[in-house]
Amino acid sequence: MKRILVTGAAGFVGRAVSVQLLQDGFEVLGLDNLTPYYDTRLKEARLQDLAGRPGFAFERIDLADAAATRAAFERFAPDAVVHLAAQAGVRYSLENPAAYTSSNIDGFLSVLEACRAFPVRHLVYASSSSVYGSNSKVPFSESDPVDRPVSLYAATKRANELMAQTYSHLFRIPASGLRFFTVYGPWGRPDMAYYKFTDAIFAGRSIDIYNHGRMERDFTYIDEVVEAIRRLVVQPPADRVPTAGEPGRIDPGVPHRIFNIGNHTPVKLDRFIDVLENIIGRKAERRMLPMQPGDVERTYADVSALQAAVRFAPVTPIEEGLARFVSWYRGYNRLN
Repeated sequence: MKRILVTGAAGFVGRAVSVQLLQDGFEVLGLDNLTPYYDTRLKEARLQDLAGRPGFAFERIDLADAAATRAAFERFAPDAVVHLAAQAGVRYSLENPAAYTSSNIDGFLSVLEACRAFPVRHLVYASSSSVYGSNSKVPFSESDPVDRPVSLYAATKRANELMAQTYSHLFRIPASGLRFFTVYGPWGRPDMAYYKFTDAIFAGRSIDIYNHGRMERDFTYIDEVVEAIRRLVVQPPADRVPTAGEPGRIDPGVPHRIFNIGNHTPVKLDRFIDVLENIIGRKAERRMLPMQPGDVERTYADVSALQAAVRFAPVTPIEEGLARFVSWYRGYNRLN
């Protein structure tokens, strides 16, 4: 492999993955349409960080524009695709559902059709732990039923998995879907709770804590998400399943896999905030609120399939990951 196309390159995970692939010697074409879901200055800063790196090129494209997406594939002729572009966020899906069908359904369909027209050796795409919905069995395993989503965002991510399965079956597109579990770290998304908490603590504002703090999350540090993608992208699924089986495989006859990408260590929200307060050196005023529509109380990843596939699983403790995030946050916002 020489050329990898990364969608959502101006995003949190997209920037980090692009940096690593460039360091590994790949040519990277980044696609993004810089939607204003959160402050686009952060997205532009991520692109600026990528712009001076040898081997990187960028095109501003809305993936829902099938013709523009197809043309980008034709020009670049990627060997692999890392599809990370999406409309994220659970609560925003209650306000603007059309953004989710446009970005997450129409956009992904454009990518699948482009992979069909210009075959690639591997399509790696982002799914989400939200597909587990109201599942009460823990840890969450890729073989668990995922037919009870509790948000439109989750429904679109599950739809992506089914679309990838179909295209992989029909057109033999080697594909791997990644169910991310609460990714955090430097250059992160301002709509995420840890970023909002940090903003509020530095500004002296109260923080909103849902379900009265009775929440647990499998917080996963960004560098380890990148490492998982780095290892997986160069190991596409076999067209036909080997006799010994293949980790993450959905169907023996279809070259499509699904993996959890999580730290497999749920952290109680109260403890997470305690750690953040200790790192910043300030206490937060905590405002307790009820559970929000679309939220779940707990996430917990079984990563045995990932470990079997690439001999790697995330392990970074929140004390270390949050310290790195706060250090970046201070520098980015020019704080003492």
